[in-house]
Amino acid sequence: MDLLEDYRKATFYFESGDPLGAARLLEPIVEAEPHNSAVRLLLARAYFNSAQLNGAEKQLRELVEHDPSDHYAHHVLGRTLERAGRFREALPHLRLAAAMKQQSDYAEAVGRVEQWLGKSGPEK
Repeated sequence: MDLLEDYRKATFYFESGDPLGAARLLEPIVEAEPHNSAVRLLLARAYFNSAQLNGAEKQLRELVEHDPSDHYAHHVLGRTLERAGRFREALPHLRLAAAMKQQSDYAEAVGRVEQWLGKSGPEK
């Protein structure tokens, strides 16, 4: 098994709009290299894009546990929880990502989830 070649193929599949194909290639790579954050993140994104939200959540929680300062992992975890309708669980991750990195999509996600929860600002 050539892990680097499979990773390159998976990246191509993902970027070409085939997240299921990408996930199939990435799963054995994550098993072989569980501490490879780049591979795990791409697998999480492939799961998210193919609506495999439980799989995405699992991979993202691993990433956040390994590196709590990874703003992007927090953001995608928050988006995954938001997509699953778990807004209260999503909000802390989205807020943390927005606090760590000033990006419009991070701020928009926070606002969207706060709106879903009927809030206009910080927790009371």
